[in-house]
Amino acid sequence: MYCSFFGFREKPFTITPNPQFIFLSKNHKEAFAHLLYGIDSHAGFIELTGEVGTGKTTVLRTLLNQLDGDSYRTALIFNPSLSALELLQNINHEYGIPADDRNNSQLLHSLNQFLLRENAAGHTVVLVIDEAQNLEPQVLEQIRLISNLETEKDKLIQIVLVGQPELREKLNKPELRQLNQRITVRYHLCPMDYSDTAEYIEHRLEVAAAQSCEIFAPGALKRIFYFSGGLPRLINAVCDRALLVAYSKGSHEVTARMVDAAFSDVKKQEPRSVPLRIVRSVAIAAVIILALFGLYGIFGSLTASTESSAPPAVAITEKITSVRLKEPAAVDLHPQLAAKTEGESAVAAFNAVARIWGVAPLPLAQVSAEPADLEKYAERSGLRLARTNGNLGALLRLDYPAILELTLPKGGGRRYLALLGTQNDRLIVAPPFPHRTSISSAELEQFWSGRSYLLWKNALDLPLASRLGDTGEPIKSLKQHLAKAGFYRGPFTTVFDEPMLAAVKRFQAAQGIEADGIVGGQTLLLLYRAGGTVSALRLVRKGES
Repeated sequence: MYCSFFGFREKPFTITPNPQFIFLSKNHKEAFAHLLYGIDSHAGFIELTGEVGTGKTTVLRTLLNQLDGDSYRTALIFNPSLSALELLQNINHEYGIPADDRNNSQLLHSLNQFLLRENAAGHTVVLVIDEAQNLEPQVLEQIRLISNLETEKDKLIQIVLVGQPELREKLNKPELRQLNQRITVRYHLCPMDYSDTAEYIEHRLEVAAAQSCEIFAPGALKRIFYFSGGLPRLINAVCDRALLVAYSKGSHEVTARMVDAAFSDVKKQEPRSVPLRIVRSVAIAAVIILALFGLYGIFGSLTASTESSAPPAVAITEKITSVRLKEPAAVDLHPQLAAKTEGESAVAAFNAVARIWGVAPLPLAQVSAEPADLEKYAERSGLRLARTNGNLGALLRLDYPAILELTLPKGGGRRYLALLGTQNDRLIVAPPFPHRTSISSAELEQFWSGRSYLLWKNALDLPLASRLGDTGEPIKSLKQHLAKAGFYRGPFTTVFDEPMLAAVKRFQAAQGIEADGIVGGQTLLLLYRAGGTVSALRLVRKGES
């Protein structure tokens, strides 16, 4: 409908996968690298998880296209709601070997013979099982048995399990511990950050128009990121509807207000589950109202008739369910943020987080006149600083106090806020704003760049950027911390070897950070916390259940 209006050859934001539009964000590239590493190193089992709409299918399509037929033999199972026998039949069918037998042992024998032939020919056999969270435990056990097909030196088949986060929960069950222990390469695909979201939208517009084009205003891009949380599927839905809104208004630019209208339309079409805390709140309200009506009935009976009674519970329930729960409208924080200089806001935010470490605050008068230099502030205070980029969901999953970098519009420069915790659906920040200590995510997203800083203490003075091949006593200490955190089971040698590299990557993936195998600042601060060496700093949680 709007294609000719904007000059598109085809719709840029379709929900169905289109190889022409494939875009790999930083997270997608990391996921792809993990899968390729696991396959080429013959790890045996590889796990890829991610929320619905994060782009797992995109990563799989890229992977399967990368594995050429001269060196690899691949099979994709995308309907795992099968019995153990049906799964085996499907696997054999995909590899073009006998699949009609009704006996598991015979099917396994045929598969083993195929794997031995391919191994002798120098081919790597790869089995990808999508939506693996739907697999029954007995089917997962059958997959473990398939992995037993090996030679004395090598795994004959590389099995990639792909699914939603429920897959991790299922694999953690005691009855599946043997399978879980065999998964040596894991990656959890997180949503895109703001910069990747903007590049993703620009990429799809460019492919659709066969030329570079700027249609979404900067404010519109921020609103899309806020509404979608960096999930490609939601980005597509909102962008498609926003283009339609702009077309209906005869505008060649999509504004933030148009995105708001588009999101409202998309939200109406998608069924939404009610969060547990809202259900509980409504239930408590029901009890209170019932109690009040009960008291009304009692006192009414004293003044009127002993036959009077409270209104039926059904009517009360209808009244409760008809109440619309609304979030407070987002407030423009620009005047309050602009009231302080960059240096003043940086020092105030730094002191708010440093205070948690018991560090004396920096004198505002001495440093506020200088340009903000959080690295120097940390050095003065005997602390370390780790940088991170991502969306709010990823930052909250780290569960660590942070300094947020904000960008004021129209060249207004940078400002800083300390994120200290959450209160229901709001963010506890410091320094506080007039008459309140918390803000909504919508208010924050008006200015947050996606960049944040984490303060930490290198209690044992361990070296940063430790990587494969490094040696020394600190490496032994790192292995001990990984063991305390439950990610390393090998000997405590002084060499950064392959088992340690795999352990570091598993730890990083479990923490939701880039799994590059390098023990940098962010990895080390989380490892200190997981190993119990330093105080376990967490975000304050108020009013949440």
